[in-house]
Amino acid sequence: MQKLSSRLLMPAVALVLLLLSSCVAKKKYLDSQLALRYSKSDSVRLANQVNDLQQTIAQLQAQITTQQGNITDLQNRLNQTAQEAQNKGSQLQQSQQQLADQQQRLKQLQSLIDQQKAKSDELRKRMSDALVGFNSNELTVSQKNGRVYVSLQESLLFPSGSAVVNPKGKEALAKLAQVLNVNPDISVNIEGHTDSIPIHGKYEDNWALSVARATSIVRILVNDYQVDPIRVIASGHSSYDPVATNSTPEGRAANRRTEIILSPKLDELYKLLEQ
Repeated sequence: MQKLSSRLLMPAVALVLLLLSSCVAKKKYLDSQLALRYSKSDSVRLANQVNDLQQTIAQLQAQITTQQGNITDLQNRLNQTAQEAQNKGSQLQQSQQQLADQQQRLKQLQSLIDQQKAKSDELRKRMSDALVGFNSNELTVSQKNGRVYVSLQESLLFPSGSAVVNPKGKEALAKLAQVLNVNPDISVNIEGHTDSIPIHGKYEDNWALSVARATSIVRILVNDYQVDPIRVIASGHSSYDPVATNSTPEGRAANRRTEIILSPKLDELYKLLEQ
């Protein structure tokens, strides 16, 4: 009996051991499966995190690229602004220099103009003093546009329709020549003028008479009173530059005149203007 019990117990123990071993293995299997699922879950989660991080990195890199482009644009603008500022500074400096040059030139021009005016004022005074013995209905001395005008009426210089200067006219020209000879820098323009009444006789028309009277005065100044001929110009204007109406005797008498226009030389002024 004891031997039988012993025989029956061994298989039971073996079975129990087998069952226990099987349970342990199954539990290990289940544990490993659970661990595997956790591992897979962690892998997926980590993969998602990695993917998210990669997207974030890509976004940041894109932002960095954009910012670098903005920095480059700003740097280019800054360089352009600096260059423009430098150019404007150079232009401003150049403009300031040009302005200073122009101001200096204006000062020089004003100085020359003042000098010419002073010369003209002095010449008018000298001419008025030299011709003080003649009446205002015979001649006048005036000043206009920096020039001195000595206007001699026909009654002082010429017989009607003639270009021959009478003695009193020569006396006036002698006094005028004295002033000219002590002022060698004065240009002399002699203009003959007539009224509008057509002339008959020696001269073809008033043009010829006005020119003949101007050249007659030139010859007296040059030949008799040694005025430098280089300084003298003669011209005739006929009746086309009147100072009064030709419809009255008084107006026509005023228009029959010879004007001696005295101009201080403006060589220095012209040179400055041409610069």
